[in-house]
Order: sequence, then C-alpha cells, then structure tokens
Amino acid sequence: MKAVAHTHAQRSLKLFETALRNFKAQLEEDPIVHRHLSSLYDTLLEHNLCRLIQPFSRVEIAHIAELIELPVEHVEKKLSQMILDKKFAGTLDQGARCLIIFEDPKPDAIYLATLETISNIGKVVDSLYVRSAKLWHKEYEVIMSSSYVPATTESLDQAQEAKNPTEAISILYRILENPSSSSEALRIKEKAISNLSDLRREQNRAEELRSLLTQLRPFFSLIPKAKTAKIVRGIIDAVVKIPGTSDLQISLCKEMVQWTRAEKRTFLRQRVEARLAALLMESKEYSEALALLSVLIKEVRRLDDKLLLVDIELLESKLHFSLRNLPKAKAALTAARTAANAIYVPPDQQGTIDLQSGILHAEEKDYKTAYSYIYEAFEAFNALEDPRAIYSLKYMLLCKIMVNQADDVAGILSSAKVGLQYQGPEVDAMKAVAHAHAQRSLKLFETALRDFKAQLEEDPIVHRHLSSLYDTLLEQNLCRLIEPFSRVEIAHIAELIELPVEHVEKKLSQMILDKKFAGTLDQGAGCLIIFEDPKPDAIYPATLETISNIGKVVDSLYVRSAKIMA
Repeated sequence: MKAVAHTHAQRSLKLFETALRNFKAQLEEDPIVHRHLSSLYDTLLEHNLCRLIQPFSRVEIAHIAELIELPVEHVEKKLSQMILDKKFAGTLDQGARCLIIFEDPKPDAIYLATLETISNIGKVVDSLYVRSAKLWHKEYEVIMSSSYVPATTESLDQAQEAKNPTEAISILYRILENPSSSSEALRIKEKAISNLSDLRREQNRAEELRSLLTQLRPFFSLIPKAKTAKIVRGIIDAVVKIPGTSDLQISLCKEMVQWTRAEKRTFLRQRVEARLAALLMESKEYSEALALLSVLIKEVRRLDDKLLLVDIELLESKLHFSLRNLPKAKAALTAARTAANAIYVPPDQQGTIDLQSGILHAEEKDYKTAYSYIYEAFEAFNALEDPRAIYSLKYMLLCKIMVNQADDVAGILSSAKVGLQYQGPEVDAMKAVAHAHAQRSLKLFETALRDFKAQLEEDPIVHRHLSSLYDTLLEQNLCRLIEPFSRVEIAHIAELIELPVEHVEKKLSQMILDKKFAGTLDQGAGCLIIFEDPKPDAIYPATLETISNIGKVVDSLYVRSAKIMA
C-alpha cells in the first residue's frame, strides 16, 4: 500500500503499474482492493491525459501514447470514452489518427435560465403535493376522529340530506364507529356501508373503497357470513364500475382471497377467486387464470355448489375460447349446461349460457344455430334491461350477414322491440357492414371498418368473422372481374377493385392454389392467365372406383385366410 500511495502522490502511471506488478498477490488477487484500484487507475489515467493534451489544439494520438507510455489503442479508446463523458470538448479524426481539442463552450444563458425555470416548477409541484396531502389528511381526520353518531335511521337520513358528499361520508363513517352491536345497529351499519360505497364510487375513489374493506374486517365478525359475502361482493362491484382500475381490482381480490383463507370463509373465497379469474382473463393473464380455475373447479365439484359451478364452467369456456381452443371451450360449456339443468338458473345466467353457445356455434360456421341461441340471450337480457342486450343484438345481426341475409338486418332493426330502444354506434356499425355486403362493395366494407373501428375491429368476436367475410367478398369480386378475360394485367384488376397491386397478386395466387379457378400468374409480364375449367375425365372416377373395389376384395380375402389359418 506504501508503493500505491507513493505512485498516487507522484501521479505516475508507470510507478502505479510497477506497484501492481511487484505486489500482485497483495493488490490484484484481493478482490476488494483490486476493485478500488481499478477505479483509481482510471482516474489517474484521465488526469494524466488531460494534463498532456492541455497545450494542444490538434495532436497525434501516437504522440500522446508515447508520452504516457501506453499502447495507442488503449489511449485512443480512453480518449473516446472521455469525450463521450464530456471530460473535455473534442473529437477523434480516425483518418489522420489525431485528436482535435475544442475550446470549452461558453454556457448558454437561455439553457441555464430554462434549467432554473424547470427547477422552480418542480419546487412548486412539490409544494402543491404537500398541501394536497395535508388537505386529504385533514379530511381523513374529520372523518375518522370525530365522535360517533347513533346507528339509527335518523342518522342515515341526516347523511342523505348532507350539503356535500364529504359531510355525508363523515356521518356514515361515524355511524360505523358506533360500538353498538345490537341487531338494529348492525342493520343500520349495513345500509351505511352500502351508501358509503355508492358515494365513493360516484367520486371514483377506488383506493378509499379498498381501505373501507380493510376497516370493516372487525365488523364482519359480528354479522353472518352470508351478509359478509354480500357486502364484500358489493364493494368489489363498486370498484369494478370505476374506470381504469383493473390492476387495483386484481390486487384487491388477491388481498381478499388471503383474508378469507385466514378466516376460513370458504363460501366467500370461492366467489372472490372466480371474480379474480375473470379479471385475470380480461387482463390476458390466461395461464394464471387457467391455473386458478382448474383448482377451483375441483373444489366446487366436491362441495356440489351447482350455481357457482355453472359460473366457473362458463368462465372456463370463455377462457378456452380466448385461447382458440374450441374443443375445450365446448366441453366446458357442456359441463355448465349439465350443472344448470339440475338447478334453477337465474335469467341473466341463462342468457350468458345461451350467448356463449351462440358464439361457439358461430365459430364453427353454424350461423343459423348461433342466431337462435343469441336470440334467446337477447330476449333474456332485454327483459332484464341488461347492457349485454346490445351486444347480443350485434351478434344476431352478424349471423344474418354471414349467411348472406343482410337484407334481414333492416327488418330486425325496424321491429317494435328493437327500433326505438337500441340505437347507437354498435347498431350503426352492423348497418354499415350489412349495406356493404348487400352491395358486394369492398370499398364500402373498408369504409365501415374504418368509421367503426372500435365497434368492429376491437371486438375480437366480430373482427374474427368479418375478416372471413372480407376474404369471401374479395374472392367474389375478383372472380366476377376476371370472368370475361383469358389474359389480363394484374395492375388493371387492382385498378378496377381499388386495392394495392401486391394485395391483389397475393390473393390471386392463394385462390389459384385453393383451386377457386384454373389459371397461372406470369410474374415477368405482370399478368394473370386464366384457363378454361377442365372437363371431368370419365376414366378417372371409374379407375378410383375400381381401385376401391379391389381394396375391398383384398380385405375380404385377408379375413378369410386369417380364419383358415386359425
């Protein structure tokens, strides 16, 4: 260490390297010392280089390397790093192998003023944040530290008649602070919780709803488990209605699952886990949702909770459908129907089953059956005034379009049940698609997709079927356009159909491979050559039939010989 101290005092790289070489075991092989000496070596090298280049405005790198007694490549690399780190202003001329040193730029007054302004804005923002935190703290103190009020109907009325939401929330919290545990007081507190969650939802205060659930845990020990489940699900539903809270909903459900496990509240835990699986599916966390559902289904089947089992099986079907696993989606839906047949199913749940059945049939291209199921779902949702009715109507119209009955769309929409009640972008989008399909117009179809992007392309179910419909429409248009020709330029077809040449060429190639028509593409001339449809050869099917009959004879002889051998 004496040698290192001496070299550092002398600012000598040569002495430093000598010390490292002479005391290798003590310096380089000690990882702690070695780490710090590497940093010290870099600092010493930078100091020496800055001192050497100071007199120059332009100097050869080889000359600096000679002065500092280091390899040219090492010096060049270090100088490049120092320029990037702004240790000095300069540039490396690779061609001339020179270092060009600039004068230090004068500080820009505008730049410095801008930095100062940004700094001041930051201070103002910090100050406002501190003030707002104090105001929130003050409101919390008003709510939580005030003396409780009697848990009576009069107190609830007082909260309802309050001048502003903050005052109403304060009264409701003070009702919950009441230590009384009589049956009447508990009933009033349940109403207070319901009103409080409604107020917090209207204010979009999701975090406060989450903290409310935590604060109510002692209260849950005083009321029946069924009522606890109702309150918990009610508060979670309130959080769900607040936009942009999907991550909070997932963390809240996970938190409640942990609490229900600790409290051994199986009934509530299973329902919260089902909600968590649905949220994970919406967030496209499919693997986690599937793992949770597989465990939950086994547990619920063992307990024979049919109503919850229907919900979970339906959710599993939707999850497998999202993963494009149609056989498993159908199997899960069949299991849900089997469980539903054994119990009374509420109309909204029956509507959900019918809607999922329709979606799966549509995926199999059985649009007529899909329409009948989706119509049943629409009837159920319409009677309940459920928001899902508009989506059921949308899928009904889609089925009509997919079976080339686009003219029926106007009739459905003009009916007394639908005409006045269901209007808006969802219906307008399907009207536009139906009109484009009726006109066999790709241009109108693309206009509809562009004008109603949110309703068509962002709905995965509709988008999947409209992609297929677009391909069919494109093929029909191309077949109609090429019919009069035996040889035609691809550019001419693209011009007629108003699509890019590359797109048309790719589609024609695919249609030839799929044997939609007989032809070939002349890439050199940029032409499509269409052949006449070949006449069926009578010998070919007869030959196939003969070979099939020979196969049957051979199989029969094999069976006979096997019997003889036995």
